[in-house]
Amino acid sequence: MAFTLPALPYAFDALEPNIDATTMQIHHGKHHQAYVDNLNKAIAGTPNENKSLEELVAKAGTISPAVRNNAGGHWNHSFFWEILSSKGGAPSGKLLDEINSTFGSIDGLKEKLNAAGLARFGSGWAWLIVRDGKLEVTSTPNQDNPLMDVTEVKGTPILGVDVWEHAYYLKYQNKRGDYLAAFWKVVNWEKVAGHYSKAKK
Repeated sequence: MAFTLPALPYAFDALEPNIDATTMQIHHGKHHQAYVDNLNKAIAGTPNENKSLEELVAKAGTISPAVRNNAGGHWNHSFFWEILSSKGGAPSGKLLDEINSTFGSIDGLKEKLNAAGLARFGSGWAWLIVRDGKLEVTSTPNQDNPLMDVTEVKGTPILGVDVWEHAYYLKYQNKRGDYLAAFWKVVNWEKVAGHYSKAKK
């Protein structure tokens, strides 16, 4: 079975004004679609063509650069769309308790993750992960993620933000910090809490 582009769980303009509709259309329909297409090409006719996306990501470093980049791109973006929502809101319950315990406050988490996103030179991602049962902020280059065998800091992502220029340049130009500030207004904390609960089991 070839991989396919997952539908967005909301309209292209649902995240306005924080993330504009044109960026969402291009990001989802062009960039993410390209990762899916190139991944299918990279695994066609190989022993990896029947593996799940999670299996490909976990062993990406031992397969090929094309699989590493495109399986990562497909996994990362599929994850990213799901943790965004027009509702916004704030964390609660056990997740909020652990955020407060680890980072001092939700603002402490935002500051740390924003710093990771700003410090990521070139293209990449900033992540909130569960590692050894505890919350931690990290970042990865290109389309790597903390599930990969090539990643220095391994863990289970529960929240991630794309800091490739294609994620924000139409609206924010070179102001990555403004984009990161806006990102927090469209986080789907219910979905993040679900990832947190699974990662803690």
